[in-house]
Amino acid sequence: MSTVGKYAMPVEHLTWDVSSAYDTRFSWEYDDARPTLLALYQKGKDKQWDSSERIDWSIEVDPGDVLGTPEESLALYGTRQWDKLGPRDRAELRQHLASWQFSQFLHGEQGAMICSARIVESVPDLDSKFYACTQVMDEARHAETYSRFLQEKVRLVYPINPQLKALLDDVLTDSRWDMPYLGMQVLIEGLALAAFGVLRDLTTKPLPKQILAYVMQDEARHVAFGRLALRDYYAQLSRQELAEREEFVIEGSYLMRDRFRSPEIWENLGYDVAECLEYVDRGPRMRAFRTQLFTRLVPCIKDIGLWGERVRAAYADMGVLKMAEVDLSALMRADEDVAEKVDAEKRELAVRKGQVEETIAAGSSTSPEDDS
Repeated sequence: MSTVGKYAMPVEHLTWDVSSAYDTRFSWEYDDARPTLLALYQKGKDKQWDSSERIDWSIEVDPGDVLGTPEESLALYGTRQWDKLGPRDRAELRQHLASWQFSQFLHGEQGAMICSARIVESVPDLDSKFYACTQVMDEARHAETYSRFLQEKVRLVYPINPQLKALLDDVLTDSRWDMPYLGMQVLIEGLALAAFGVLRDLTTKPLPKQILAYVMQDEARHVAFGRLALRDYYAQLSRQELAEREEFVIEGSYLMRDRFRSPEIWENLGYDVAECLEYVDRGPRMRAFRTQLFTRLVPCIKDIGLWGERVRAAYADMGVLKMAEVDLSALMRADEDVAEKVDAEKRELAVRKGQVEETIAAGSSTSPEDDS
């Protein structure tokens, strides 16, 4: 069955053509490479994985309870709209919430794949081209993984959110080579990484936990790549050039924050959209979630040097300025460690399962004569 049949809402066009004008750059300097970036490139090669092999797709998923999170964690819990819903309606809402979240992850990963390919073409440094090639493969694997999860397990897909599409359009139509880094590696991926982390830590279901943990292990490298490349480049820019990029960061941060209001869900389910949005804006759960989204982004923006007065004022307005003091490197290391822990737990479970099967087989092979 085509993906079209699984979309929760009509999709006007099955392709989106984005015109762009940028230079494709060759570099004839093959020796002047940065050791730190080459080490990241080597890590990117070493850490490649196959989603068909590493993820246990045999695990069953209930579309009405994809993540297994408590009702109290859902955006509309405690509202008049929530109180109107019966058990089947609440299961339907859970399915749509999970579908919307993972659909935006999917569309964002395709955007990241395209932006990474553009970085390979347009960035002037060969070491950056080398690493970006590994990221193209990473993002293709992520898109493949989220697509399979949505189509086989959740069984429902949402179109790309307008705010995400608008930011991608801005990134891909800009002629400056650093904008795919800033828009995708820092803004979109930085916020997505935090959203992955929230769901990874909340879910009680093994399949989405595996998917999120493994994707985040890759994304930790991607954020590090953006930090390394942009920190060096932005140190050379004029105040005016930095101000232009800071304006982009401010607009993009508001766009990414507001996309998690998800009006498409409330409209699609026939809820009172205005009432739902009002609660999402002032409700404690979504406010806390949207604040957590900036744990990776704000320290990264500060680190790469886009930390002017207007940026700080915008983050103060969003209530996330304190995130500037978060140890981003420690978060990235923790994200990688979680994936390794999930792998270890899977190996341990496989050993225990094998032992149980051996015991059963041994018991069934014992004859009545042996017992006597």
